[in-house]
Amino acid sequence: MRIYIYFILFVLFFFIYSGAQGQTHIDSVVKVIKPEPKREFRGVWIATVANIDWPSDLHLSVDRQKKELTDMLDADQRAGINAIILQVRPAADAFYAKGREPWSKWLSGKQGQAPDPVYDPLEFAIVEAHKRGMELHAWFNPYRATFDSNFKALSPRHITNLEPSWFFTYGGIKLFNPGIPEVRDYIVQVILNVVDHYNIDGVHMDDYFYPYKIEGQKINDDQAFKDYSNDFVDIKDWRRNNVDMLIKTLSDSIHKHKPFMKFGISPFGIWKNEAQDPDGSDSHGGDSYYELYADTRKWVKEGWVDYIAPQLYWHIGYRLAPFENLVDWWGDNTYGRHLYVGQAPYRAFEVRSPAFKNPSEIPNQIRYLRDNPRVQGSVFFSNNTLMRNPIGITDSLHLNFYKYPALPPPMLWLDSVPPMAPKNLTANANGRGVKLKWETPDTAKDKEPVYGYVVYRFDGTDTVNLSNPKYILHIQYNTDTEFEDETAEKGKTYLYVITALDRLKNESDPTPTIAVTTGGS
Repeated sequence: MRIYIYFILFVLFFFIYSGAQGQTHIDSVVKVIKPEPKREFRGVWIATVANIDWPSDLHLSVDRQKKELTDMLDADQRAGINAIILQVRPAADAFYAKGREPWSKWLSGKQGQAPDPVYDPLEFAIVEAHKRGMELHAWFNPYRATFDSNFKALSPRHITNLEPSWFFTYGGIKLFNPGIPEVRDYIVQVILNVVDHYNIDGVHMDDYFYPYKIEGQKINDDQAFKDYSNDFVDIKDWRRNNVDMLIKTLSDSIHKHKPFMKFGISPFGIWKNEAQDPDGSDSHGGDSYYELYADTRKWVKEGWVDYIAPQLYWHIGYRLAPFENLVDWWGDNTYGRHLYVGQAPYRAFEVRSPAFKNPSEIPNQIRYLRDNPRVQGSVFFSNNTLMRNPIGITDSLHLNFYKYPALPPPMLWLDSVPPMAPKNLTANANGRGVKLKWETPDTAKDKEPVYGYVVYRFDGTDTVNLSNPKYILHIQYNTDTEFEDETAEKGKTYLYVITALDRLKNESDPTPTIAVTTGGS
Protein backbone atom coordinates (compact mmCIF):
# COMPACT_ATOMS: atom_id res chain seq x y z
CA MET A 1 0.00 0.00 0.00
CA ARG A 2 2.81 2.42 0.94
CA ILE A 3 4.44 2.11 -2.48
CA TYR A 4 1.24 3.23 -4.14
CA ILE A 5 1.11 6.28 -1.87
CA TYR A 6 4.69 7.14 -2.81
CA PHE A 7 3.86 6.71 -6.47
CA ILE A 8 0.79 8.97 -6.22
CA LEU A 9 2.80 11.63 -4.38
CA PHE A 10 5.52 11.44 -7.02
CA VAL A 11 3.00 11.92 -9.84
CA LEU A 12 1.32 14.76 -7.99
CA PHE A 13 4.55 16.67 -7.38
CA PHE A 14 5.78 16.00 -10.91
CA PHE A 15 2.55 17.57 -12.19
CA ILE A 16 2.90 20.51 -9.84
CA TYR A 17 6.46 21.36 -10.78
CA SER A 18 6.37 20.53 -14.48
CA GLY A 19 6.13 23.33 -17.03
CA ALA A 20 7.41 26.87 -16.98
CA GLN A 21 4.64 28.12 -14.66
CA GLY A 22 4.68 25.57 -11.87
CA GLN A 23 3.16 28.02 -9.40
CA THR A 24 -0.06 28.02 -11.40
CA HIS A 25 -0.38 24.28 -10.84
CA ILE A 26 0.26 24.79 -7.15
CA ASP A 27 -2.75 27.09 -7.08
CA SER A 28 -5.00 24.56 -8.78
CA VAL A 29 -3.76 21.32 -7.18
CA VAL A 30 -2.63 21.99 -3.62
CA LYS A 31 -5.36 24.52 -2.76
CA VAL A 32 -9.00 23.55 -2.68
CA ILE A 33 -10.68 25.97 -5.08
CA LYS A 34 -14.29 26.96 -4.62
CA PRO A 35 -16.47 27.21 -7.72
CA GLU A 36 -16.00 30.48 -9.58
CA PRO A 37 -18.69 33.09 -9.05
CA LYS A 38 -20.92 33.90 -12.00
CA ARG A 39 -21.02 37.55 -10.92
CA GLU A 40 -17.71 39.27 -10.19
CA PHE A 41 -16.02 42.53 -11.12
CA ARG A 42 -12.65 41.67 -12.66
CA GLY A 43 -11.03 44.95 -13.51
CA VAL A 44 -7.66 46.28 -14.57
CA TRP A 45 -6.34 49.83 -14.70
CA ILE A 46 -4.77 51.07 -17.93
CA ALA A 47 -2.67 54.08 -16.95
CA THR A 48 -1.81 56.60 -19.64
CA VAL A 49 0.07 59.16 -17.51
CA ALA A 50 3.79 59.07 -18.31
CA ASN A 51 3.00 56.19 -20.73
CA ILE A 52 2.87 53.71 -17.84
CA ASP A 53 0.64 51.27 -19.74
CA TRP A 54 -0.56 52.78 -22.99
CA PRO A 55 0.64 53.96 -25.37
CA SER A 56 4.08 52.60 -24.52
CA ASP A 57 5.78 55.64 -26.07
CA LEU A 58 4.55 59.14 -26.84
CA HIS A 59 5.90 58.99 -30.40
CA LEU A 60 4.03 55.91 -31.63
CA SER A 61 2.09 56.08 -34.86
CA VAL A 62 -1.69 55.86 -34.68
CA ASP A 63 -1.62 52.35 -36.14
CA ARG A 64 0.88 51.25 -33.48
CA GLN A 65 -1.23 52.83 -30.75
CA LYS A 66 -4.32 50.98 -31.90
CA LYS A 67 -2.44 47.71 -32.25
CA GLU A 68 -0.97 48.04 -28.76
CA LEU A 69 -4.39 48.65 -27.25
CA THR A 70 -6.12 45.78 -29.04
CA ASP A 71 -3.25 43.47 -28.09
CA MET A 72 -3.75 44.52 -24.47
CA LEU A 73 -7.49 43.93 -24.64
CA ASP A 74 -6.96 40.53 -26.25
CA ALA A 75 -4.61 39.57 -23.43
CA ASP A 76 -7.05 40.89 -20.83
CA GLN A 77 -9.85 38.87 -22.39
CA ARG A 78 -7.72 35.72 -22.28
CA ALA A 79 -6.93 36.40 -18.61
CA GLY A 80 -10.64 36.70 -17.79
CA ILE A 81 -10.81 40.45 -17.18
CA ASN A 82 -14.31 41.88 -17.67
CA ALA A 83 -13.77 45.59 -16.96
CA ILE A 84 -11.23 48.07 -18.29
CA ILE A 85 -10.55 51.27 -16.32
CA LEU A 86 -8.88 53.56 -18.84
CA GLN A 87 -7.20 56.79 -17.74
CA VAL A 88 -8.62 59.44 -20.05
CA ARG A 89 -7.70 62.63 -18.17
CA PRO A 90 -4.29 62.27 -16.51
CA ALA A 91 -3.46 65.98 -16.02
CA ALA A 92 -6.27 68.28 -17.21
CA ASP A 93 -5.68 66.94 -20.71
CA ALA A 94 -7.55 64.46 -22.84
CA PHE A 95 -7.39 61.04 -24.45
CA TYR A 96 -10.61 61.83 -26.28
CA ALA A 97 -11.70 64.19 -29.06
CA LYS A 98 -15.05 65.53 -27.85
CA GLY A 99 -13.89 67.73 -25.02
CA ARG A 100 -12.79 71.17 -23.93
CA GLU A 101 -9.30 70.22 -22.72
CA PRO A 102 -6.23 69.85 -24.98
CA TRP A 103 -4.97 66.54 -26.30
CA SER A 104 -2.61 64.79 -23.88
CA LYS A 105 1.11 64.95 -24.58
CA TRP A 106 1.33 61.25 -23.67
CA LEU A 107 -0.72 60.48 -26.73
CA SER A 108 0.83 62.67 -29.40
CA GLY A 109 4.15 63.86 -27.95
CA LYS A 110 3.01 67.45 -27.51
CA GLN A 111 0.11 68.72 -25.46
CA GLY A 112 -2.65 70.10 -27.66
CA GLN A 113 -1.47 68.20 -30.73
CA ALA A 114 -4.01 65.78 -32.18
CA PRO A 115 -3.08 62.28 -33.31
CA ASP A 116 -2.19 62.12 -36.99
CA PRO A 117 -4.30 60.84 -38.60
CA VAL A 118 -6.94 62.02 -36.17
CA TYR A 119 -8.89 59.38 -34.27
CA ASP A 120 -10.68 59.26 -30.93
CA PRO A 121 -8.79 56.94 -28.54
CA LEU A 122 -11.63 56.74 -26.02
CA GLU A 123 -14.21 55.92 -28.68
CA PHE A 124 -11.87 53.30 -30.13
CA ALA A 125 -11.27 51.76 -26.69
CA ILE A 126 -15.00 51.60 -25.90
CA VAL A 127 -15.82 49.79 -29.13
CA GLU A 128 -12.95 47.33 -28.75
CA ALA A 129 -13.67 46.61 -25.07
CA HIS A 130 -17.37 46.02 -25.68
CA LYS A 131 -16.51 43.81 -28.63
CA ARG A 132 -14.68 41.56 -26.16
CA GLY A 133 -17.44 41.53 -23.54
CA MET A 134 -15.71 44.00 -21.21
CA GLU A 135 -17.01 47.17 -19.61
CA LEU A 136 -15.10 50.43 -20.13
CA HIS A 137 -14.87 52.86 -17.23
CA ALA A 138 -13.40 56.31 -17.95
CA TRP A 139 -10.80 57.18 -15.31
CA PHE A 140 -10.35 60.86 -14.41
CA ASN A 141 -7.73 62.46 -12.22
CA PRO A 142 -9.84 65.31 -10.80
CA TYR A 143 -7.34 67.79 -9.35
CA ARG A 144 -3.92 67.19 -10.92
CA ALA A 145 -3.30 69.87 -13.55
CA THR A 146 0.32 69.12 -14.45
CA PHE A 147 2.58 66.14 -13.96
CA ASP A 148 5.83 68.09 -13.78
CA SER A 149 7.14 71.65 -13.51
CA ASN A 150 7.75 72.18 -17.22
CA PHE A 151 4.91 74.68 -17.45
CA LYS A 152 6.26 76.23 -20.66
CA ALA A 153 5.43 73.02 -22.52
CA LEU A 154 1.73 73.34 -21.69
CA SER A 155 -0.73 74.13 -24.45
CA PRO A 156 -1.97 77.76 -24.59
CA ARG A 157 -5.43 76.17 -24.23
CA HIS A 158 -4.48 74.38 -21.02
CA ILE A 159 -6.68 75.48 -18.14
CA THR A 160 -3.68 76.62 -16.06
CA ASN A 161 -3.01 79.23 -18.73
CA LEU A 162 -6.66 80.21 -19.14
CA GLU A 163 -7.50 80.42 -15.41
CA PRO A 164 -4.20 80.76 -13.49
CA SER A 165 -5.95 81.88 -10.26
CA TRP A 166 -7.60 78.45 -9.92
CA PHE A 167 -4.35 76.68 -9.01
CA PHE A 168 -1.71 76.31 -6.35
CA THR A 169 1.73 74.77 -6.83
CA TYR A 170 2.74 71.93 -4.54
CA GLY A 171 5.70 69.63 -4.96
CA GLY A 172 6.60 71.33 -8.25
CA ILE A 173 3.27 70.63 -9.97
CA LYS A 174 0.11 72.65 -10.38
CA LEU A 175 -3.08 71.43 -8.72
CA PHE A 176 -6.64 72.67 -8.93
CA ASN A 177 -7.72 74.48 -5.76
CA PRO A 178 -10.81 72.51 -4.64
CA GLY A 179 -12.00 75.38 -2.45
CA ILE A 180 -12.90 77.59 -5.41
CA PRO A 181 -16.50 76.97 -6.54
CA GLU A 182 -15.66 77.60 -10.21
CA VAL A 183 -13.06 74.83 -10.02
CA ARG A 184 -15.63 72.30 -8.85
CA ASP A 185 -18.07 73.42 -11.53
CA TYR A 186 -15.38 73.11 -14.19
CA ILE A 187 -14.42 69.57 -13.19
CA VAL A 188 -18.05 68.46 -13.11
CA GLN A 189 -18.61 69.87 -16.61
CA VAL A 190 -15.47 68.17 -17.97
CA ILE A 191 -16.68 64.79 -16.70
CA LEU A 192 -20.29 65.31 -17.78
CA ASN A 193 -19.08 66.09 -21.29
CA VAL A 194 -17.66 62.56 -21.49
CA VAL A 195 -20.78 61.06 -19.89
CA ASP A 196 -22.96 62.76 -22.49
CA HIS A 197 -20.87 62.04 -25.58
CA TYR A 198 -19.41 58.56 -25.00
CA ASN A 199 -20.88 55.11 -24.47
CA ILE A 200 -18.84 54.46 -21.33
CA ASP A 201 -20.06 52.13 -18.60
CA GLY A 202 -18.74 54.08 -15.66
CA VAL A 203 -16.97 57.18 -14.36
CA HIS A 204 -13.94 56.40 -12.22
CA MET A 205 -11.75 58.63 -10.05
CA ASP A 206 -8.49 57.75 -8.35
CA ASP A 207 -6.94 58.69 -4.99
CA TYR A 208 -5.47 62.12 -5.81
CA PHE A 209 -7.61 64.71 -4.03
CA TYR A 210 -5.64 67.17 -1.93
CA PRO A 211 -1.96 66.28 -2.42
CA TYR A 212 -0.03 63.64 -0.54
CA LYS A 213 2.08 65.35 2.10
CA ILE A 214 5.60 66.47 1.18
CA GLU A 215 7.82 67.65 4.00
CA GLY A 216 8.44 71.37 3.84
CA GLN A 217 5.57 72.04 1.41
CA LYS A 218 2.46 74.08 2.21
CA ILE A 219 -0.93 74.09 0.49
CA ASN A 220 -1.42 77.71 -0.49
CA ASP A 221 -5.17 78.01 -0.16
CA ASP A 222 -5.45 80.57 2.66
CA GLN A 223 -7.03 83.17 0.39
CA ALA A 224 -9.60 80.71 -0.93
CA PHE A 225 -10.43 79.76 2.67
CA LYS A 226 -10.91 83.42 3.51
CA ASP A 227 -13.12 83.98 0.45
CA TYR A 228 -15.21 80.78 0.61
CA SER A 229 -15.02 79.52 4.19
CA ASN A 230 -18.85 79.26 4.46
CA ASP A 231 -18.79 79.42 8.28
CA PHE A 232 -16.05 76.76 8.58
CA VAL A 233 -13.55 77.68 11.30
CA ASP A 234 -11.07 74.83 10.75
CA ILE A 235 -9.40 74.88 7.31
CA LYS A 236 -9.02 71.09 7.45
CA ASP A 237 -12.75 70.53 7.83
CA TRP A 238 -13.30 73.07 5.04
CA ARG A 239 -10.98 71.16 2.72
CA ARG A 240 -12.81 67.89 3.39
CA ASN A 241 -16.12 69.60 2.70
CA ASN A 242 -14.76 70.93 -0.60
CA VAL A 243 -14.04 67.39 -1.75
CA ASP A 244 -17.39 66.17 -0.40
CA MET A 245 -19.21 68.81 -2.44
CA LEU A 246 -17.46 67.70 -5.63
CA ILE A 247 -18.28 64.01 -5.05
CA LYS A 248 -21.92 64.74 -4.16
CA THR A 249 -22.41 67.05 -7.15
CA LEU A 250 -20.76 64.57 -9.50
CA SER A 251 -22.91 61.71 -8.23
CA ASP A 252 -26.13 63.67 -8.64
CA SER A 253 -25.15 65.05 -12.05
CA ILE A 254 -23.86 61.80 -13.55
CA HIS A 255 -26.99 59.88 -12.53
CA LYS A 256 -29.26 62.68 -13.71
CA HIS A 257 -27.64 62.68 -17.15
CA LYS A 258 -27.53 58.87 -17.39
CA PRO A 259 -29.30 56.94 -14.61
CA PHE A 260 -27.51 53.73 -15.59
CA MET A 261 -24.01 55.22 -15.33
CA LYS A 262 -21.80 53.71 -12.62
CA PHE A 263 -19.73 56.10 -10.50
CA GLY A 264 -16.78 54.71 -8.57
CA ILE A 265 -13.72 55.93 -6.72
CA SER A 266 -10.44 54.19 -5.93
CA PRO A 267 -9.13 55.86 -2.77
CA PHE A 268 -6.06 55.28 -0.65
CA GLY A 269 -6.64 52.04 1.25
CA ILE A 270 -6.94 53.45 4.78
CA TRP A 271 -9.77 55.82 5.74
CA LYS A 272 -8.63 56.28 9.35
CA ASN A 273 -6.60 54.09 11.65
CA GLU A 274 -8.24 52.75 14.79
CA ALA A 275 -5.78 54.78 16.92
CA GLN A 276 -7.17 57.93 15.28
CA ASP A 277 -10.83 56.95 15.48
CA PRO A 278 -12.50 53.89 17.05
CA ASP A 279 -14.40 53.46 13.77
CA GLY A 280 -11.13 53.20 11.84
CA SER A 281 -9.33 50.08 10.67
CA ASP A 282 -6.87 47.91 12.57
CA SER A 283 -3.89 49.44 10.77
CA HIS A 284 -1.03 51.86 11.40
CA GLY A 285 -0.40 53.63 8.09
CA GLY A 286 -1.17 56.85 6.31
CA ASP A 287 -4.80 57.75 5.81
CA SER A 288 -7.08 59.55 3.39
CA TYR A 289 -9.18 61.42 5.96
CA TYR A 290 -6.46 63.50 7.63
CA GLU A 291 -3.75 63.50 4.99
CA LEU A 292 -5.73 63.87 1.76
CA TYR A 293 -8.87 65.49 3.25
CA ALA A 294 -10.92 62.74 1.62
CA ASP A 295 -13.71 61.31 3.80
CA THR A 296 -13.96 58.19 1.69
CA ARG A 297 -16.20 56.20 4.05
CA LYS A 298 -18.73 59.05 4.05
CA TRP A 299 -19.08 58.84 0.27
CA VAL A 300 -20.07 55.19 0.55
CA LYS A 301 -22.28 55.74 3.59
CA GLU A 302 -24.18 58.56 1.90
CA GLY A 303 -24.63 56.51 -1.29
CA TRP A 304 -22.74 59.04 -3.41
CA VAL A 305 -20.70 56.32 -5.11
CA ASP A 306 -21.86 53.08 -6.67
CA TYR A 307 -18.60 51.32 -5.92
CA ILE A 308 -15.48 51.91 -3.90
CA ALA A 309 -12.17 50.32 -4.96
CA PRO A 310 -9.68 51.01 -2.15
CA GLN A 311 -6.07 50.47 -3.08
CA LEU A 312 -5.03 47.68 -0.71
CA TYR A 313 -1.52 47.39 -2.04
CA TRP A 314 -0.14 45.53 0.99
CA HIS A 315 0.45 41.85 1.55
CA ILE A 316 -1.40 39.50 3.85
CA GLY A 317 0.04 39.88 7.35
CA TYR A 318 1.84 43.17 6.64
CA ARG A 319 2.75 44.70 10.00
CA LEU A 320 1.42 48.23 9.43
CA ALA A 321 -1.52 47.59 7.14
CA PRO A 322 -2.47 43.91 6.82
CA PHE A 323 -4.35 43.23 3.62
CA GLU A 324 -6.86 41.05 5.44
CA ASN A 325 -7.64 43.68 8.09
CA LEU A 326 -8.37 46.31 5.47
CA VAL A 327 -10.55 43.95 3.43
CA ASP A 328 -12.58 43.15 6.53
CA TRP A 329 -12.89 46.81 7.51
CA TRP A 330 -14.06 47.92 4.08
CA GLY A 331 -16.40 44.95 3.93
CA ASP A 332 -17.99 46.17 7.17
CA ASN A 333 -18.34 49.67 5.74
CA THR A 334 -19.89 49.14 2.32
CA TYR A 335 -23.39 50.30 3.32
CA GLY A 336 -24.92 48.29 0.49
CA ARG A 337 -22.63 49.61 -2.23
CA HIS A 338 -20.12 47.52 -4.16
CA LEU A 339 -16.60 46.89 -2.90
CA TYR A 340 -13.93 46.09 -5.48
CA VAL A 341 -10.50 45.70 -3.90
CA GLY A 342 -7.48 47.24 -5.61
CA GLN A 343 -4.67 44.68 -5.81
CA ALA A 344 -0.99 45.22 -6.58
CA PRO A 345 0.60 42.53 -8.77
CA TYR A 346 3.08 45.24 -9.89
CA ARG A 347 4.82 44.83 -6.54
CA ALA A 348 6.20 41.50 -7.72
CA PHE A 349 8.75 43.62 -9.62
CA GLU A 350 9.85 45.55 -6.52
CA VAL A 351 13.18 44.55 -5.04
CA ARG A 352 12.05 45.20 -1.48
CA SER A 353 8.70 43.43 -1.64
CA PRO A 354 9.57 39.77 -1.02
CA ALA A 355 6.01 38.88 0.00
CA PHE A 356 4.77 39.71 -3.52
CA LYS A 357 7.42 37.45 -5.04
CA ASN A 358 5.61 34.54 -3.42
CA PRO A 359 3.46 33.00 -6.21
CA SER A 360 0.70 32.36 -3.68
CA GLU A 361 0.31 35.96 -2.45
CA ILE A 362 -2.11 37.29 -5.07
CA PRO A 363 -4.00 33.96 -5.32
CA ASN A 364 -4.41 33.90 -1.54
CA GLN A 365 -5.67 37.47 -1.64
CA ILE A 366 -8.28 36.51 -4.24
CA ARG A 367 -9.35 33.57 -2.08
CA TYR A 368 -9.68 35.91 0.88
CA LEU A 369 -11.82 38.33 -1.13
CA ARG A 370 -14.09 35.56 -2.33
CA ASP A 371 -14.61 34.37 1.24
CA ASN A 372 -16.09 37.78 2.13
CA PRO A 373 -19.67 38.09 0.81
CA ARG A 374 -19.43 41.90 0.91
CA VAL A 375 -16.66 41.95 -1.69
CA GLN A 376 -17.82 41.86 -5.31
CA GLY A 377 -14.46 41.73 -7.09
CA SER A 378 -11.11 43.38 -7.56
CA VAL A 379 -9.05 45.64 -9.81
CA PHE A 380 -5.40 45.09 -10.70
CA PHE A 381 -2.73 47.73 -11.09
CA SER A 382 -1.78 47.74 -13.77
CA ASN A 383 -2.30 46.37 -17.26
CA ASN A 384 1.36 46.31 -18.16
CA THR A 385 1.99 44.08 -15.16
CA LEU A 386 -0.60 41.55 -16.25
CA MET A 387 0.90 41.57 -19.74
CA ARG A 388 4.31 40.70 -18.25
CA ASN A 389 2.84 37.88 -16.15
CA PRO A 390 5.20 38.11 -13.13
CA ILE A 391 5.63 34.76 -11.34
CA GLY A 392 2.72 33.41 -13.36
CA ILE A 393 0.04 35.71 -11.88
CA THR A 394 -1.78 36.17 -15.17
CA ASP A 395 -1.56 32.46 -15.93
CA SER A 396 -3.14 31.82 -12.55
CA LEU A 397 -6.07 34.07 -13.46
CA HIS A 398 -6.54 32.46 -16.86
CA LEU A 399 -6.18 28.83 -15.80
CA ASN A 400 -7.67 29.02 -12.36
CA PHE A 401 -9.50 31.97 -10.82
CA TYR A 402 -10.92 33.45 -14.04
CA LYS A 403 -11.14 30.25 -16.01
CA TYR A 404 -14.81 30.87 -16.83
CA PRO A 405 -16.47 34.15 -17.84
CA ALA A 406 -18.26 36.32 -15.28
CA LEU A 407 -20.87 39.03 -15.53
CA PRO A 408 -20.40 42.24 -13.52
CA PRO A 409 -22.50 42.27 -10.35
CA PRO A 410 -25.84 44.10 -10.71
CA MET A 411 -26.46 47.44 -9.00
CA LEU A 412 -30.06 47.09 -7.86
CA TRP A 413 -30.24 50.62 -6.43
CA LEU A 414 -29.74 51.93 -9.98
CA ASP A 415 -31.88 49.35 -11.79
CA SER A 416 -33.56 46.21 -10.49
CA VAL A 417 -35.79 45.46 -13.49
CA PRO A 418 -34.47 42.71 -15.80
CA PRO A 419 -35.20 42.61 -19.52
CA MET A 420 -37.66 40.19 -21.05
CA ALA A 421 -36.39 36.89 -22.47
CA PRO A 422 -35.28 36.67 -26.11
CA LYS A 423 -37.82 35.08 -28.43
CA ASN A 424 -37.90 32.28 -30.99
CA LEU A 425 -34.42 30.83 -30.57
CA THR A 426 -33.32 28.56 -33.43
CA ALA A 427 -30.14 26.56 -33.82
CA ASN A 428 -28.79 24.88 -36.94
CA ALA A 429 -25.65 22.85 -37.38
CA ASN A 430 -23.50 23.69 -40.39
CA GLY A 431 -20.02 22.98 -41.61
CA ARG A 432 -18.47 25.56 -39.27
CA GLY A 433 -20.39 24.74 -36.10
CA VAL A 434 -23.83 25.79 -34.87
CA LYS A 435 -25.64 28.93 -36.02
CA LEU A 436 -27.91 30.47 -33.37
CA LYS A 437 -30.59 33.03 -34.17
CA TRP A 438 -33.21 34.66 -31.99
CA GLU A 439 -35.50 37.67 -31.88
CA THR A 440 -35.29 40.83 -29.77
CA PRO A 441 -37.25 40.52 -26.52
CA ASP A 442 -40.43 42.41 -25.82
CA THR A 443 -39.95 45.77 -24.10
CA ALA A 444 -39.00 45.51 -20.44
CA LYS A 445 -41.29 46.83 -17.71
CA ASP A 446 -39.03 49.85 -17.20
CA LYS A 447 -38.89 50.50 -20.97
CA GLU A 448 -35.12 50.08 -20.97
CA PRO A 449 -33.80 48.61 -24.22
CA VAL A 450 -31.77 45.42 -24.40
CA TYR A 451 -28.02 46.00 -24.23
CA GLY A 452 -26.62 42.52 -24.87
CA TYR A 453 -26.99 38.77 -24.59
CA VAL A 454 -25.47 35.73 -22.89
CA VAL A 455 -25.17 32.42 -24.75
CA TYR A 456 -25.07 29.25 -22.63
CA ARG A 457 -24.07 25.84 -23.97
CA PHE A 458 -24.46 22.46 -22.29
CA ASP A 459 -23.54 18.96 -23.35
CA GLY A 460 -26.57 16.88 -24.27
CA THR A 461 -26.50 14.99 -20.97
CA ASP A 462 -25.94 18.06 -18.75
CA THR A 463 -28.54 19.55 -16.48
CA VAL A 464 -29.30 23.12 -17.56
CA ASN A 465 -27.88 25.29 -14.76
CA LEU A 466 -27.50 29.00 -15.48
CA SER A 467 -25.84 29.74 -12.13
CA ASN A 468 -22.66 27.90 -13.14
CA PRO A 469 -20.35 30.10 -15.25
CA LYS A 470 -18.63 27.11 -16.86
CA TYR A 471 -21.60 26.92 -19.22
CA ILE A 472 -21.30 30.53 -20.44
CA LEU A 473 -20.14 30.31 -24.02
CA HIS A 474 -20.38 33.95 -25.05
CA ILE A 475 -21.16 37.37 -23.56
CA GLN A 476 -21.88 40.20 -25.96
CA TYR A 477 -22.52 43.87 -25.38
CA ASN A 478 -24.43 44.60 -28.57
CA THR A 479 -27.90 43.93 -29.94
CA ASP A 480 -26.96 41.43 -32.66
CA THR A 481 -29.46 38.57 -32.65
CA GLU A 482 -27.28 35.80 -33.99
CA PHE A 483 -24.13 33.97 -32.94
CA GLU A 484 -22.09 31.18 -34.48
CA ASP A 485 -20.62 28.58 -32.17
CA GLU A 486 -17.46 27.63 -34.02
CA THR A 487 -16.17 25.53 -31.12
CA ALA A 488 -18.91 22.90 -31.39
CA GLU A 489 -17.41 19.48 -32.01
CA LYS A 490 -18.68 17.20 -34.75
CA GLY A 491 -20.94 14.33 -33.82
CA LYS A 492 -22.08 15.77 -30.48
CA THR A 493 -25.39 16.91 -29.05
CA TYR A 494 -25.56 20.34 -27.39
CA LEU A 495 -28.21 22.26 -25.50
CA TYR A 496 -28.36 26.06 -25.97
CA VAL A 497 -30.05 28.80 -23.95
CA ILE A 498 -29.96 32.58 -24.49
CA THR A 499 -30.64 35.36 -21.97
CA ALA A 500 -30.83 39.12 -22.47
CA LEU A 501 -28.93 41.81 -20.55
CA ASP A 502 -29.80 45.42 -19.90
CA ARG A 503 -27.28 48.22 -19.48
CA LEU A 504 -26.59 47.39 -15.83
CA LYS A 505 -26.27 43.68 -16.63
CA ASN A 506 -29.57 42.57 -15.14
CA GLU A 507 -30.31 39.22 -16.78
CA SER A 508 -33.59 38.02 -18.23
CA ASP A 509 -35.22 34.64 -17.88
CA PRO A 510 -33.82 32.14 -20.37
CA THR A 511 -35.24 31.10 -23.68
CA PRO A 512 -36.58 27.57 -23.90
CA THR A 513 -33.70 25.12 -24.22
CA ILE A 514 -32.97 23.97 -27.74
CA ALA A 515 -31.01 20.82 -28.67
CA VAL A 516 -28.75 20.42 -31.69
CA THR A 517 -26.75 17.45 -32.93
CA THR A 518 -23.78 18.33 -35.12
CA GLY A 519 -22.80 16.28 -38.15
CA GLY A 520 -20.24 13.51 -37.87
CA SER A 521 -16.59 13.88 -38.82
